Amino acid sequence: MNRIRLDANRMMADMLGDKGISRQELAGMAEKAASAYAQVEANRGKGMQGWMDLPYNQGDVVERIEAAARRIAGEFDAFVVLGIGGSALGPLAVQQALNHLRYNELPAGKRPGPRLYVEDNIDPERMASLLDVIDLKKTCFNVITKSGGTAETMSQYLIILDALKKAVGEDYKRHIIVTTSEKKGFLIKIAQREGYETFYIPDGVGGRFSELCPVGLLAAAVTGIDVRGLLAGAKDMDERCGSADLFENVALFEAVLMYIAMQKGANISVMMPYADSLKLMSDWYAQLWAESLGKNVTLSGKPVNVGQTPVKTLGVTDQHSQLQLYTEGPFDKVVTFLKVENFRAETPIPHGCSDIPTIAFLGGKSHNQLIEAERRGTEYALLRAGRMSQTITLPAVNAETVGQLLYFFELVTAYTGAMLEIDAFNQPGVEESKIAAYAVMGYDSEIHTAKREEMRACPEGKPEYVF
Repeated sequence: MNRIRLDANRMMADMLGDKGISRQELAGMAEKAASAYAQVEANRGKGMQGWMDLPYNQGDVVERIEAAARRIAGEFDAFVVLGIGGSALGPLAVQQALNHLRYNELPAGKRPGPRLYVEDNIDPERMASLLDVIDLKKTCFNVITKSGGTAETMSQYLIILDALKKAVGEDYKRHIIVTTSEKKGFLIKIAQREGYETFYIPDGVGGRFSELCPVGLLAAAVTGIDVRGLLAGAKDMDERCGSADLFENVALFEAVLMYIAMQKGANISVMMPYADSLKLMSDWYAQLWAESLGKNVTLSGKPVNVGQTPVKTLGVTDQHSQLQLYTEGPFDKVVTFLKVENFRAETPIPHGCSDIPTIAFLGGKSHNQLIEAERRGTEYALLRAGRMSQTITLPAVNAETVGQLLYFFELVTAYTGAMLEIDAFNQPGVEESKIAAYAVMGYDSEIHTAKREEMRACPEGKPEYVF
């Protein structure tokens, strides 16, 4: 199996001087890193660390997923995911990475499965536009929410349920697949009552860690992606990271780098893929990193405000919009490049414009050469400016390397959370906003009534600040 590689040289003092991380600083983290590794391993498969077992315990589930995917591909022209957060970001990232970049626009004979739509927002115009481009009679919907109480997803479900009943009558049940908790929440009760085909989200798997369970694997399988390859890649990364020595465990080494960077004031993590196929990995990473590490209390209850802000960007595109800030702005960022060694296509550049040397020079080369030259140029510009950067190289973008990448970042997140001494698997700040939203909508319960009264006590805005 080809393995992804991390090159962290441009994080180090050897190349950056006092702006970088020294070997002594790494050595000083050895004990803390080993302790973080031990903590994560001690909780493997327990509590909210069920995601660590996903590469190993889904044989039967994968067979069911593949069977469902064959049925869906045979019966439907479109597959729509209704979900938000990890239920949407993971499927989108994997689809973008592993299928044709214009997948939905391909004619049916050139696509390995139905068109895929992931509806991850409740902008009123968005649902209306979806219904304009799909035929309900030929569409399957995957409703994904672990609790069944996610307002955005369940509101979508109600709209689609009503539309399906009008379009296909009693046959609507064949058009809906549910992915939810097996024993908890509202959606499993609905699924059982209606008789929907159902896949289960393991209790110990949170949304942002859920791509390698049915949350992500079903949509992937429906569109022809090798889900066994994704799991094999994740398993390989897990086995590769089986040491408490930070120099023997690539994810632990990365976690130590990011921890030290935060201590040095680099509180922004810029993810910059140099491949359109990996563009949405930045979105998936942003949720994983922000929601896991942005916490205001330690495991022991000590008040803190920790976390590193993730920024989504794309090479080469954002060299023309953000690089100026990264090279000359504050020293508060780490830039992570995602590099592809072997693209799935080659685009040669024809000769032409011989009277203009700077353009004629490009003739005979390729976009493959140009995008790597641009990446190296950006890498050098950051180095020259004394800014930390690192490169993760994928030998090729395929199911195995994407599985490795997903599991790598999940491990890095877990190790970093342990070193920060916070709970990397909860999201109380998100829950606060959900309660407030229901309070605004007028939901009548003790907690929502109290929240509504609390919100009414907020100071009134002053008219002189409204223009």
